[in-house]
Amino acid sequence: MKRKTFAQRLNNEKAAGLIFVLPFIIGFLAFLAYPMLMSLYYSFTRYSILKLPVFIGLENYITMFTQDDLFRKVFGVTLYYVVFSVPLRLIMALVVAMLLVRSTKLSGFYRAVFYLPSIIGSSVAVALLWKRIWASDGVINAILNRIGIHSEIAWLGRESTALWVLILLAVWQFGSSMLIFLSGLKQIPVSLYESARIDGGTGPRIFFKITLPMLTPTIFFNLINQLISGFMAFTQSYVITQGKPNNSTLFFAYYMYTSAFTNQKMGYACALAWTMVAFVGILTLILFKSQKYWVYYEAEG
Repeated sequence: MKRKTFAQRLNNEKAAGLIFVLPFIIGFLAFLAYPMLMSLYYSFTRYSILKLPVFIGLENYITMFTQDDLFRKVFGVTLYYVVFSVPLRLIMALVVAMLLVRSTKLSGFYRAVFYLPSIIGSSVAVALLWKRIWASDGVINAILNRIGIHSEIAWLGRESTALWVLILLAVWQFGSSMLIFLSGLKQIPVSLYESARIDGGTGPRIFFKITLPMLTPTIFFNLINQLISGFMAFTQSYVITQGKPNNSTLFFAYYMYTSAFTNQKMGYACALAWTMVAFVGILTLILFKSQKYWVYYEAEG
């Protein structure tokens, strides 16, 4: 049998598919898989970038959990931020999605306007603008003074309010979740609502008995995405507050950054990163295991 030439070997679907997917595979291995594996190795080393890494075993992890008081505070701050910002953002996204689900001539415009904050919300420019809005001489205090409430509060200078300013910024960025909720709402059969109204169902009852159960897969998807995004928050803490006052807005990602590039503890920063990966992974696994109790899939019903 005559052996196929190289050109003939390439002239088939399997070879063509491999060639087209090869850039992604190379990029994944070079820019994601390899750096992740190296960071896992560095988490067991004393590494300051300028010097060669020295293997120290579990010392970074032991230090983190037994000696680093700031780690516990940073973890608590980040968890507080996620616990409040994620549900509030999802609630806001669902409310706006329900208002925009009916198609009108301006529906596209309104959806674009509400989605815009999600595009620009994590930018440095918006973070600086948000910082000025909540300054002691900013827009918020000016509005309060205009309506008769005297206020010169430094919202970002108080431990009791600084973190909530960042939470409000996160809630404002609900656009992506809103679009996903819109898609989910449109998948709910209209016949269910018609039957409910015929049986005398009211607005709140229809929402809790039909809309919410049918949206649980979408809620679950948005919840997972927003949880991961919340634990990765960085720009708000870095640009707006620099973790102040008294580390009350020091997010985990910003703490990793300062550990690696300010304190020259790259090995310790890698250990912090893998600790967060493990925590988010466990939390995600718990959510996936719990979905059988509260997520409704029509095919299973």
